[in-house]
Amino acid sequence: MNATRAQGAVVPCRACLSGEDLDWLGGRSVSLALDLPTTAGLRPPGARSPAAPGSDGGAGSWPEEVWAFLRQRLSGLGPRPPAVTVRSDAPAASGLSSSTALIVALFRAFTDACAPGAVTVRTLAQWAYEFEFAIFNGGGMDHLAVIAGGALLLQGRPSGLPDIRERVEFPSEWAVLVVDSATRKDTSDHIRSVRAQLAAGDPRLATYLVRTDEASAAVWEAVHRRDLGALGAAMSEAHTAMRDLQEMSTPLLEELRGLALRAAGLPLKLSGAGGGGALVGVCAAAEQEELAGRLRRAFGPAHPRVRVIPTRAAAGLAPELARLAPVGRAEAP
Repeated sequence: MNATRAQGAVVPCRACLSGEDLDWLGGRSVSLALDLPTTAGLRPPGARSPAAPGSDGGAGSWPEEVWAFLRQRLSGLGPRPPAVTVRSDAPAASGLSSSTALIVALFRAFTDACAPGAVTVRTLAQWAYEFEFAIFNGGGMDHLAVIAGGALLLQGRPSGLPDIRERVEFPSEWAVLVVDSATRKDTSDHIRSVRAQLAAGDPRLATYLVRTDEASAAVWEAVHRRDLGALGAAMSEAHTAMRDLQEMSTPLLEELRGLALRAAGLPLKLSGAGGGGALVGVCAAAEQEELAGRLRRAFGPAHPRVRVIPTRAAAGLAPELARLAPVGRAEAP
């Protein structure tokens, strides 16, 4: 395993259409992979580092930490990771799992280059989850979402990766608008707080779980029926539960949601737990550019830093993951 080949990995980000925290609380959640990819490319030995600003994609110390994790599990890896160039189209710290996309991309790029064929996609998902859980103590929705791609209905579990109940291709006639609020999301305190609620048997958390599980079922049914109006209503219900029961929204996000509804008739939902970050809305693909223009005009005067990002659903790094037995469980004979 000492030889290193030039390799790379391209991983989408994800939006949560319903079910924040339910991937580890238990209950159903719905994720959608988005075509705002993170790319981790290994540079050939001796190649110069790119001079372009931001070419590390905010990788920071992640390459070293992922490499240290792999060295504990794969023999023959050297003391230092290969040189890597990272780029991302997803806004950072926005609730779109850009950090998970980066971590998964690094795992895939490193293992493909240094241990080709040694790490299955199921093991990749498990290792990426274990790596991130040790830091953030969260769930595994993000890892499955960016690896399996498409739209996923997940069943949460108190520990380990959720189960993939179903994966479907998102309707091709639909598109997604991401509204980046330019306010950073930080889930570290949020996860600690929710785990404390769980330990204390907080009834508000119990109510949140029931309402959001029902919203996830409604979101999934709307995707199957290709009913855009029902999807918007179900995502709005999921957002309302997040805001009213778990205080995940902020006054700015609520202002942006109101502006979007008045200017474009587009329901927006906060993606990801915590405060700040990005809102997402689903619209007809044929209307995407027109609606994006309306939103920019509505936000611009008072919120010039807010970005509207048109995108589409994306395939994952390895969609076949959804066809495999659940990670960490025995395969059926």
